[in-house]
Amino acid sequence: MSSLSPPAAVSASPAATGTGTASTIILAIAAFVIVTTEFLMVGLLPALAADLNVSVSAAGQLVTLFAMVVMLFGPVLTAWLAHWERKRLFLGVLLLFAASNAVAALAPNLWTLAIARIVPALALPVFWGTASETAAQLAGPARAGRAVSTVYLGISGAMLFGIPLGTVAGATLGWRGAFWALAALCLLVAVLLQVLMPTMAPGKRVRLGEKALILKDPFFIGNVLLSVAVFTAMFTGYTYLAEVLEKIAHVPPAQVGWWLMGFGAVGLAGNWLGGLWVDRKPLATTAGFSALLAIGMAATVALATSRPALVLALAVWGVANTALYPVCQIRVMKSAPKAQALAGTINVSAANGGIALGAILGGASIPLWGVGSVGVVGAVVALFAAVGAGLVGRLGRSAMR
Repeated sequence: MSSLSPPAAVSASPAATGTGTASTIILAIAAFVIVTTEFLMVGLLPALAADLNVSVSAAGQLVTLFAMVVMLFGPVLTAWLAHWERKRLFLGVLLLFAASNAVAALAPNLWTLAIARIVPALALPVFWGTASETAAQLAGPARAGRAVSTVYLGISGAMLFGIPLGTVAGATLGWRGAFWALAALCLLVAVLLQVLMPTMAPGKRVRLGEKALILKDPFFIGNVLLSVAVFTAMFTGYTYLAEVLEKIAHVPPAQVGWWLMGFGAVGLAGNWLGGLWVDRKPLATTAGFSALLAIGMAATVALATSRPALVLALAVWGVANTALYPVCQIRVMKSAPKAQALAGTINVSAANGGIALGAILGGASIPLWGVGSVGVVGAVVALFAAVGAGLVGRLGRSAMR
């Protein structure tokens, strides 16, 4: 398979390489801010629901709204904007996030807050599709996977620090103060990006219909469906991990947050390993980490009563879970070398569909078979994903004949 596209306007000189590394780190920090903005709402729901005089369940629909907007509008918007010069595009996204977070902080009612959430949801998939491609271009084909995994460290950082710290900020500054802090952080990252990132040559304007030709490629579609299966498996269990820790492992509620932070910390190793291996064999790497995910999820519920065994099982789960974020993104982009930004965004949309499906699947299994079933059901889906990776590989080999 073709590797990710070479740089469009950045040379491979040592100076350019250093600039590319700095730019990739800034993109990772931007990813941290963006993912924190996306998921911070979960920790702020009780406070903002009380302040806006709505139920927690009604406020919770803002999370669903965000995911649905990402899923439905991401590919079209990315195809429309992918030809923009990337530095200008990223600055625009960060300024949009800063403004939307400020509007959220000032929101007098749920409807205004919903609008403040829709706007960044429109920009998020544009960022992910183009940031992944830009990091790969800046790094060059030999280091593309590692560069994309570096950007994806922003996800791990948000899960590990951003969301918990944002929740703490919400408790001390109020939920509006948390959004003000995020707005300020977006502006700071925009300044850093303006200073450190080189200007890149604008991409060639390609009509959406031309880019959408990848949707006729069975190998590309197979890779996208594989991502749906992987994220369904991941979020069948992860959505209810806190409940598993409380109800089965009998972790005190006050300690659950620390366990989740540990889960995210271990996952940093998975992010690095995924980026290291995916360049060579993307489908085999997907299959391997999907199988590892199945083992970790099933072992967590089976060994939950033993603390040492639980720690080991969660470590396996955490490594596989975090590795699959960049692995899926890189794999799908590699399957569409002529439309990588659109491919990356379609993968983000597919991932959001898988997240929603996993949450539904896990939620449906709990009343039927108990909380522990989320680990087993998730493991089964993960094994199907591992087998599916082999089937997609056959599609690729058939296409090359």
